[in-house]
Amino acid sequence: MEIDVINLKNEPVEKLEIPDSLVGVPSKNNVVYEVVRQYQAKSRQGTAATKTRGLVSGSGRKLWRQKGTGRARIGSVRSPLWRHGGTVFGPQPRDYSYTIPTKKRLLALRSVFSQKVKDNNLIVVDAIHLDQPKTKAALELIAALKIDSSTLFVDSAQNKNLQFAVKNLPKAKFSTVARLNIVDALKYKKLVISKEAFNQFTQILGV
Repeated sequence: MEIDVINLKNEPVEKLEIPDSLVGVPSKNNVVYEVVRQYQAKSRQGTAATKTRGLVSGSGRKLWRQKGTGRARIGSVRSPLWRHGGTVFGPQPRDYSYTIPTKKRLLALRSVFSQKVKDNNLIVVDAIHLDQPKTKAALELIAALKIDSSTLFVDSAQNKNLQFAVKNLPKAKFSTVARLNIVDALKYKKLVISKEAFNQFTQILGV
């Protein structure tokens, strides 16, 4: 399959061949779900915590004697049975991340990428160069490419102008090839990628 490589004026300049091993990937919703779930779990901070009876403030002194008062026996005001006492079985800081096979992660990316190609949501630009790192420049680029929906721009980390230009746009995001993930690929409808970044991306996917 071939797609047009365009310039910043939305004019085709050459043809780019996409390997059949990338375009012909069937939809793998179950694999995509597993990879998204793993990515979100890895992104969790895991800092939620409650105070146990050993952490709450309060004296450890026994309030009254064990027998003879007619009241229930009590050992400490920090008991979970008392108001302001410790919490039992509450959340504690933990690591939610887990690993999945690399082949499964790449298969999910190939599946999402293949769907974007089929839906004409992939735009390959020969080079994305902005004169200034300003939001106005990014808006002019989006208008020139005739993009009216959420867009993910992918280029090298050296493209600082593009990175800062789209930073204030609520429906756009910049990503490098190394940081391109399954969640962003699904969140943003359009994928605008430079030709150099596209070649790097296909090498990472192993096609």
